[in-house]
Amino acid sequence: MAKEKKFITCDGNQAAAHIAYMFSEVAAIYPITPSSPMAEHIDEWAAAGQKNLFGDTVHVQEMQSEGGAAGAVHGSLQAGALTTTFTASQGLLLMIPNMYKIAGELLPCVFHVSARTLATHSLCIFGDHSDVMACRQTGFAMLCEGSVQEVMDLSAVAHLTAIESRVPFINFFDGFRTSHEYQKIEVMDMEELRPLVNQKALAEFRSRAMSPERPVARGMAENPETFFAHREASNKYYREIPGIVEKYMQAVSKITGRKYDLFSYYGAEDAEQLIICMGSVTEAAREAIDHLMQEGRKIGMISVHLFRPFSTKHLLAAVPKTVKRIAVLDRTKEPGAEGEPLYLDVKEAFYNHEDRPLIVGGRYGLGSADTTPTMIISVYDNLSLPEPKNHFSLGIVDDVTFESLPLEKEQALGGKSIFEAKFFGLGADGTVGANKNSIKIIGDNTDKYCQAYFSYDSKKSGGFTCSHLRFGDTPIRSTYQIKTPNFVACHVQAYLRMYHVTEGLRDNGTFLLNTIWDSEELAKNLPNNIKRYFAEHNITVYYINATKIAQ
Repeated sequence: MAKEKKFITCDGNQAAAHIAYMFSEVAAIYPITPSSPMAEHIDEWAAAGQKNLFGDTVHVQEMQSEGGAAGAVHGSLQAGALTTTFTASQGLLLMIPNMYKIAGELLPCVFHVSARTLATHSLCIFGDHSDVMACRQTGFAMLCEGSVQEVMDLSAVAHLTAIESRVPFINFFDGFRTSHEYQKIEVMDMEELRPLVNQKALAEFRSRAMSPERPVARGMAENPETFFAHREASNKYYREIPGIVEKYMQAVSKITGRKYDLFSYYGAEDAEQLIICMGSVTEAAREAIDHLMQEGRKIGMISVHLFRPFSTKHLLAAVPKTVKRIAVLDRTKEPGAEGEPLYLDVKEAFYNHEDRPLIVGGRYGLGSADTTPTMIISVYDNLSLPEPKNHFSLGIVDDVTFESLPLEKEQALGGKSIFEAKFFGLGADGTVGANKNSIKIIGDNTDKYCQAYFSYDSKKSGGFTCSHLRFGDTPIRSTYQIKTPNFVACHVQAYLRMYHVTEGLRDNGTFLLNTIWDSEELAKNLPNNIKRYFAEHNITVYYINATKIAQ
């Protein structure tokens, strides 16, 4: 008899924490946005006495810095305890010295990272891959997920592979876009994952724990005659990782019915144009591909899951033989380099091929800049040009160095059954909290699929907020902000003159305004451009003085 599927409505952080708790005996934590909720969930469940895979409650230790958290992870692993931590951005960079040691000593652990921008010309607290890309040389393997469901399904692969291979993992997904996006997803059950743990490898890890019963020398200093040779001795462990990851992905695919590969292909079997990318943009790209394939375009996409070690063999096996042109999308910028990291890896993979395709690279989504299916279409249009632009930027207007691709008018490609609602609010006015409740009610009590994403400015409390809610009868892959809403609510009447609150509101849509004006004042004070929009698009308008009612 088939086991009944269990669904929950949660964000990417909760999905990662759900898996991390199972596989962890110790969690060394230090809060940093946007990874803090992962540690908070672990702390909360531990306080409630929840048991992990080994029948124990996770020991949670909050440190006074990210460097301290990484040091505690290192020490705990040396003592033979499976240990994890959660971090992002500058916090991850402060862990790098310890990461070299953890990897060099082959200590199996997983760092769950909600990938976030690093401060450069200015501070930016939002999401991209610049932090994880700074860790490529540490010796950590790197596994990436592109949606909340993928985080739930694949985080276990990182833990299982770390135990068997002895190599530590960075398990990363897009900060805010995936870490804070609510989706209705299927839950991975602990009893389904328990049989997958390599008990022999786990016992061997425990036996290597520091103990007065088994004295060993570790962490010595070495001179030139030994260091280089010993450094090379780890090669065999890294060569085995792609095969181990593939094995556990197949096991997870068998449990979930969702197929996963190191490099997952989506699109036409005879594709001539290909995009290679990783993270949440892969979900938006699927919408663009479905739309273009209906027009007869021969296109496809490869979503990268195992980024380190980079398996050329598995990448080449995933690329259709018909492909003539490839665009590689990186969510980071490496100034002065010949290209960004993923682009250079892909070029190297095809280096010795006589009939290798034309390969160009581009940057997208820095600082959580939105990337929509329409922008992905412009990448395929660029590949169709006689000489495609290389080293392009996507989704911005670069009128300084002229590297950007042209922006097209946004289209609604999420699916006809999907209802889209947008709420403009003020930080701490209750808009975000109420919308989180609404989406959980819809997700947990109906058969609808749902998604919620909340964009704030960096001022948070007292700053601008915009909530993006979707629900419908088909799975939602729209990993970008709502551009064509059916419904818009504006909770601050001053926003009528500050922001484009009606932008993209569909014909026959609905607009709700929280205002202190009565009907006559509303007709008199509404900006003329908004009145015109309402008239031209047949918008139904409601207004309420909710502030007065609340008081």
